[in-house]
Amino acid sequence: MWYWIFKYIIMGPLLSVLGRPKVEGLEHVPRSGPAILASNHLAVVDSFYLPLVVRRRITFLAKSEYFTDTGLKGAFKRWFFTVNGQVPIDRTDADAAQDALDTAQRLLSEDKLLGMYPEGTRSPDGRLYKGKSGMARLALETGVPVIPVAMIGTDGVNPPGSRSWRFGRVTVRFGEPMDFSRFEGLAGNRFIERAVIDEVMYELMNLSGQEYVDIYAATLKGGSGGAADRGTPVTPSARMPETAVG
Repeated sequence: MWYWIFKYIIMGPLLSVLGRPKVEGLEHVPRSGPAILASNHLAVVDSFYLPLVVRRRITFLAKSEYFTDTGLKGAFKRWFFTVNGQVPIDRTDADAAQDALDTAQRLLSEDKLLGMYPEGTRSPDGRLYKGKSGMARLALETGVPVIPVAMIGTDGVNPPGSRSWRFGRVTVRFGEPMDFSRFEGLAGNRFIERAVIDEVMYELMNLSGQEYVDIYAATLKGGSGGAADRGTPVTPSARMPETAVG
């Protein structure tokens, strides 16, 4: 109940005024059944604007840090993220990654619409970064369609590093569902999983118009520095590189 109250009564009207969202390709989102919405990630409000424009409820996998604060503030955050469709996952090690994959598989087996950010974190500078292969493995193991989603302009409404929201123009653009059934039975093959996630990132690059950088966003945020961190720009007409799983 609270999900719909926040969507249509509390936050929805405010988001509509601030971002004047424009939606393209909504017909590509299935009205029933499981699917993965694979989105680029520019700002915190991506997780609010995407559910705002999709009629179905979306469940997101969220980092567990959102749910671990103590005190009254921590209790409110846990309640808020929970009622708004966020499911906590631990990202600390390989075992945690498998637990996250198991959670995602369970949600899809319940015919849910699962929202995921294949970059793994928000873009630090508005560019599109290398995708992580966990989403590819999930798609291969479940066989559900992957729908690429480009969030455009959300970083204008909610600038990175700022807690303030501003007036802007948000576009949410959905691409055609991606079918990876040709790779059936090949989940766990790191080269196949890299090919799948690269194909998804290529579609996101075309939909969003972002410059692609062939490193993980988390690497850049980690401050490892050097020319390698700037990555290799790829124009929307170029072919995505096939690199080993990180």
